[in-house]
Amino acid sequence: MGCWRKIPSSGWIFPTLILCIFGFFATMRPSEPFLTPYLTGPDKNLTIEEVTQKVFPVWTYSYLALLFPVFLLTDYVRYKPVIIIQGISLIITWVLLLFAHGVWAMQLLEFTYGTVTATEVAYYAYIYSVVSVDHYQKVTSYCRSITLVSTTAASLLGQLLVSLAHVSYFYLNAISLASVSVAFISSFFLPMPQKSMFFHRKSSPEVSIGPTDNNPPDTSNQPNHEHNKEVKTSSENSQKTHQLLKNQDPKHFLAVLVQLCKDLKECYTTKKLLYWSIWWALATAGFNQILNYVQVLWDAKAPSHSSAVYNGAVEAIATFLSKLIILDPACVLSIFVSQTLFLAT
Repeated sequence: MGCWRKIPSSGWIFPTLILCIFGFFATMRPSEPFLTPYLTGPDKNLTIEEVTQKVFPVWTYSYLALLFPVFLLTDYVRYKPVIIIQGISLIITWVLLLFAHGVWAMQLLEFTYGTVTATEVAYYAYIYSVVSVDHYQKVTSYCRSITLVSTTAASLLGQLLVSLAHVSYFYLNAISLASVSVAFISSFFLPMPQKSMFFHRKSSPEVSIGPTDNNPPDTSNQPNHEHNKEVKTSSENSQKTHQLLKNQDPKHFLAVLVQLCKDLKECYTTKKLLYWSIWWALATAGFNQILNYVQVLWDAKAPSHSSAVYNGAVEAIATFLSKLIILDPACVLSIFVSQTLFLAT
């Protein structure tokens, strides 16, 4: 029993494993590529105009509105509670998707999904607060690759179930609900971080006040030694309590915000980092735009009620290709250029 208690608080394997389990089941959602056909089909009976103009935009604006508050909350509560909130939001999203009806219910669903995507920052930042710097590259590759693998597997599974087993979209959503429920349960096993980037930085050790001679104190008197040990323990507990109260002080909160602004100013005075951040923001915006409305385009070109739907296959191939590009971008680029030149000739 003592060994089990030591595992979560030491090493990098246990928190990485639990976080990867959470990431796998949180993104194992075979129904997601078929969201538009499901909403416009007999299950929800929404029109394509309602989906495009009234439902999907709620996710975009709620995601934008929640990003900065969630970022501060994530650091303040030290990541794990926000990951649990993400699991709860996932469950609420799919419960609404299964059993709720009407435009208002779907708008509420999009808001909860906006909470899901806004709280993803906790998933990607958590691991750096519980492992040493030496393992950053390794754990980053694990936590990010598991989501790509899960997304690819989910899209492929959804396509196979729809095309070969003729499973309805309702049961695909039921499978997704079961998967995100497992992710929610696994989040409780994550070790609680003891530090964060801004609100819970580890302070430098204070200089001890006491004898400065090289001779160790006489501990032959055992009762006196025990008394000194108790006084030392009481002093340490008092310091921890003082630090906790300090972190809850409104002045401390304002000081953290000021420090955050200074850090941002210092970071973005570097041109390379500024250019990379602009590129990342534009790329993320473009990706989210495509992700949000590409199914509407597919349904307009090949209506789901009158033709075969291959949304899952397309998303599985796209995710798989993105993984290849991440692994070896130079190789993929050379293949693309050679094939383009071959077709041109």
